Amino acid sequence: MSEKIRVLVVDDSALMRKLIPQVLLHDPSIEVVGTAMDGLIGLRKIDELRPHVVTLDLEMPRMDGIEMLKQITRKRHVPVIVVSAHSEEGASLTLKALAFGAFDFVTKPRDAASGRLQQIGSELALKIKVAASAGVPKMIITESLAKQPVPRTFSTQPSWPSRVVAIGISTGGPNALQYLFSQLPQNFPGCLLVVQHMPQGFTGMFARRLHESSPIEVKEAQSGDLLMAGRALICPGDRHMKIRRMEHGDVAILVDQPRVNGHRPSVDVLFDSVAKEMGAKAVCVLMTGMGDDGAAGMGAMHAAGGFTIAQRPETCVVDSMPRSAIQRGFVSQVVSLPDLAGVLMSKCAPDRLSKEPAPTIRAASNRGLDRTPNGASDHAPETVSRRR
Repeated sequence: MSEKIRVLVVDDSALMRKLIPQVLLHDPSIEVVGTAMDGLIGLRKIDELRPHVVTLDLEMPRMDGIEMLKQITRKRHVPVIVVSAHSEEGASLTLKALAFGAFDFVTKPRDAASGRLQQIGSELALKIKVAASAGVPKMIITESLAKQPVPRTFSTQPSWPSRVVAIGISTGGPNALQYLFSQLPQNFPGCLLVVQHMPQGFTGMFARRLHESSPIEVKEAQSGDLLMAGRALICPGDRHMKIRRMEHGDVAILVDQPRVNGHRPSVDVLFDSVAKEMGAKAVCVLMTGMGDDGAAGMGAMHAAGGFTIAQRPETCVVDSMPRSAIQRGFVSQVVSLPDLAGVLMSKCAPDRLSKEPAPTIRAASNRGLDRTPNGASDHAPETVSRRR
């Protein structure tokens, strides 16, 4: 847009109401038109000031951020960027806010109270600009759906996947993944590996919420987790995820390598690893998200003979991640979000599997890398030979 992006800052902290406008002053395309100390004042100022974007604290007196967000999505239709505390309670509230229609979020640095907010300034400004351009995200699920229990039983014996499905996703991802996973059956024959751009401390809670609302098993990945049918592994924040083919079963491993495309976890790191280890036996999917992380990795997957899918841009909250891969010619099929589960079921159907025999399940496998969370190591043992 040619005019400046008008931003309303809502936060009960007087310091934050001072610091957030200060860090946004560095971007000439953004103008903070007002501040509010709680939700009630914030709603009045939306009506008075007509901002293009609202930044919203969630823990406030009188009317908290969640209630204000509900009012905005029902009546005001202004995109909201949550400015979240980097804590377990902050993560829980942020995921709830995303389910209720918040566009995206940034986390306050732990020392924000001492005035060190500059480190998130560029991230916040970028997300404000993307939100102003994209508008209010489409509502896909609701909080009530997220809380519905899903009855399931899981086998104690490993079930090897027909294919590995690697998924890269960012802005708009929590709702899109929750929708997708809710559509997959418990006996889904593939194994899903997910890189969702999300900070450390948020992904574990996110994985638990997905597990509670999905027929499949969902967990935050640990090094040594077996790739099993009907399982989804979410890469932890601030780690990269790769895979390794082992004699007793393929596993996920986590590494602390430098950021790629400014991200850790990075979609490109996962896609490159899956392309190298699985080749034509893999599927990779780029879903809603900001930036171009995953496009190069999808090129590697495409060159290795894997099947590549991009979420149809019209069904994305932000379409730049899938669109980057589409424009480079790396995409085998463009699929809308409502159709994605069906396509994955088709591509992972066991009759599509090559003639290569599945690895023999050994009694020792459950005592090896498939360990309890506290027993999993950060690196898969190098003494175990790779699968041929």
